[in-house]
Amino acid sequence: MRALVWHGRNDVRLDTVPDPKIEDPRDAIIKVTATAICGSDLHLYDGYIPEMKSGDILGHEFMGEVVEVGSGNSKLKVGDRVVVPFNICCGECFFCKKGQWSCCERTNRTADKATKMFGHVTAGLFGYSHLTGGYPGGQAEYVRVPFADVCPTKVPNGLSDEQVLFLTDIFPTGYQAADFAGIEAGDTVAVWGCGPVGQFCIRSAFMLGGGRVVAIDRIAERIALAEKAGAETINMDKEDVYERLNEITKGRGPDRCIDAVGMEAHGTGTWDAVADRALALTGLGTDRIHALRDCLRNVRAGGTVSISGVYGGFLNMLPLGAAFQKGVTIKMGQCNVLNYMDKLMHLIEEGQFDPSFVITHRCRLEDGPKMYDTFKNKEDGCIKVVMKPHG
Repeated sequence: MRALVWHGRNDVRLDTVPDPKIEDPRDAIIKVTATAICGSDLHLYDGYIPEMKSGDILGHEFMGEVVEVGSGNSKLKVGDRVVVPFNICCGECFFCKKGQWSCCERTNRTADKATKMFGHVTAGLFGYSHLTGGYPGGQAEYVRVPFADVCPTKVPNGLSDEQVLFLTDIFPTGYQAADFAGIEAGDTVAVWGCGPVGQFCIRSAFMLGGGRVVAIDRIAERIALAEKAGAETINMDKEDVYERLNEITKGRGPDRCIDAVGMEAHGTGTWDAVADRALALTGLGTDRIHALRDCLRNVRAGGTVSISGVYGGFLNMLPLGAAFQKGVTIKMGQCNVLNYMDKLMHLIEEGQFDPSFVITHRCRLEDGPKMYDTFKNKEDGCIKVVMKPHG
């Protein structure tokens, strides 16, 4: 089969690789009908996530048709259309039973690496390095789904791939970010980053009762899409974010701040952003955390910072003192997709929400390497790329 394969920093190729096979009775093989490039994939593309190996198949946002089912899997049958959450979960361990699916302690095949890096094992993820199990991803024609009797969710009749594809990651990730923020009716919510996850954070913040949502970015197309959702916007290249947020909140600061950017924040030439970039380029640092610093600085005393943007390593110059003195609550983590799947699927099925609004580019799998560059460089108005592996 064909798949998008990581060969090193800024080097993704369309390769021919072996077809996946059933390896465990609970497995299923999925024919991928739609897959996407995620902002998190760019951290792999840029070489900031450790334990990637040349030949790794990328992709953790995918869905498709079941073409083979292991003998121990009674949930799925051949022909089912399913969305596949990016977490791989056993459904039986301590964490799965608590609904902390992203912390599943049984699915990470490279648990020793995760434990060394993070202190404890976390769940296996599709296409996301050998810190999270080294599982082949879904930017491919076919994929093996382990523990396929747990996470894959059947798609109701009448819904298109584009309507449900983002239930695999970015829609529930944005919703969890708003949920973790603890939004109360009428709150002012500030969202850093108007990329795909940020767009879902904005809309989820309104769904959960936010009174005013302020979206912060520097890319015109992303800002325009945030405004369509009803958000007030700040172009960080043209305005001072701190001063504008104080103006909006009468000097108090936003009640809830959401970091939807993560470890490769650009900043706008500020000293901290310049220092982060220099440290990353020289290998002396990992994550560029300008957005997180801004969240901690701007959030009101007693407020909440919710982090949905991915972080991968060690943070420099984190203003923990500001967070401590202000009594800020910080909540973060990979999305526990299954906690939100039924609710969000219902919203789509009832016609109350259509996640496909975020798609700007549709292409074939063979166009994937070029689209990685387009997405990374924010060219051609690119916000979200969806690929059809079978034409």
